[in-house]
Amino acid sequence: MTETFERFPDGTRIDGWFYKTDIPSAESSGKRYVITDYGVKDDGKVYTRAIQDLIDLISDNGGGFLVVPSGTYLSGALFFKRGVNLYIEENGILKGSDDISDYPVTETRIEGENCRYFPALINADGTDGFTMCGKGTVDGNGLRFWKAFWSRRKWNPDCTNKDEQRPRLVYISNCTNVLIAELRLQNSPFWTNHIYKCKRVKFIGCRIFSPKEPVPAPSSDAIDIDACTDVLVKDCYMEVNDDSVALKGGKGPWADTQEENGANERILIEDCTYGFCHSGLTCGSESVHNKNVLVRRIKVRDIMQLIHFKLRPDTPQHYEYITVEGVEGSITGSFINVNPWTQFFDLKGRTDKPLSSVENIKIKDCDCSCGYFFNVTKDDSQYLLRDFYLENLKIVTGNTGSDYNVVRNVRVKNVDVEITEK
Repeated sequence: MTETFERFPDGTRIDGWFYKTDIPSAESSGKRYVITDYGVKDDGKVYTRAIQDLIDLISDNGGGFLVVPSGTYLSGALFFKRGVNLYIEENGILKGSDDISDYPVTETRIEGENCRYFPALINADGTDGFTMCGKGTVDGNGLRFWKAFWSRRKWNPDCTNKDEQRPRLVYISNCTNVLIAELRLQNSPFWTNHIYKCKRVKFIGCRIFSPKEPVPAPSSDAIDIDACTDVLVKDCYMEVNDDSVALKGGKGPWADTQEENGANERILIEDCTYGFCHSGLTCGSESVHNKNVLVRRIKVRDIMQLIHFKLRPDTPQHYEYITVEGVEGSITGSFINVNPWTQFFDLKGRTDKPLSSVENIKIKDCDCSCGYFFNVTKDDSQYLLRDFYLENLKIVTGNTGSDYNVVRNVRVKNVDVEITEK
């Protein structure tokens, strides 16, 4: 009897690790340290020092779970150490301070660069086996930060995300065997979950939210994957005022040669539902190499774009072996968007334009309505597009978009595109 295996788009076998989706229960989560037993109260005060001291104590005692019980507990930046995990009970809320001084400037990674900036509410670096789980909530308390950002934009329309200082919700770097499960992660001042140079990370059953109105949460991506390998996003609901899953890894004219940058490989996103977001899957805008990305069995509800390849003219980028299959639902903008991305363009003295490529892209078995189907622009001076496969698509759209032949070697099979009356 021949055993069959599921495979990533280039034929690499999907490792058994991706199929192990057990989540620790309150009873099986190891030694528990409940924060209210150590002086932390549900009284509106900020308890950063007390919670950090407890994290240090747990680490010194050999590890265990920091437990947030029912109630709302305020904190600034927390730094988890080896062996210390987080469990938030149902009706428990770990809420971020909305005072930026509670997030001390440190060495970190943001927008494709290693630099000094503000940490997240929850930070972990260099640990093996870090877990965040439970039925509770991590709330970034972002409203004050969002208002400040939009006020600054009115004064200076060219201000960047880093110009208006605000923390992320979760930042995990240089870690292995990470599990983030079942939590509600909401109202992040900036990116919600950012993982950098990590291996074997799972997001399972999470609910990730940020508002688009009345005050939009700027750049509140649900999950940013930055130079990581082996990542599973499964059974998650994402509704944010930016991208749901964004693949990052570096930017700049020599980004592909710099050690701090890197590729994202073996990324599996499955059985998720997207509410409003700017894009279901985005490659960029700070990204050098994405390979073996499989997105499958997805439901979308009025998202702006399904797949977005951002191609920076100031950064060498290579997006390859990406498959999207089994998507159902409604898209207000583009089904697929492949175009130059020139926001904050800077060649930094490089005289030639780095050449990028997008290849071995497969989209199949989808039933969607969209405003614009094939939003793809050819630009041989900046990037090459080749080996696209469109199969078994049922599309209702207001605009078919480009001719398929803007891509070299495109295969179209059983693609039914119905044009709606405008």
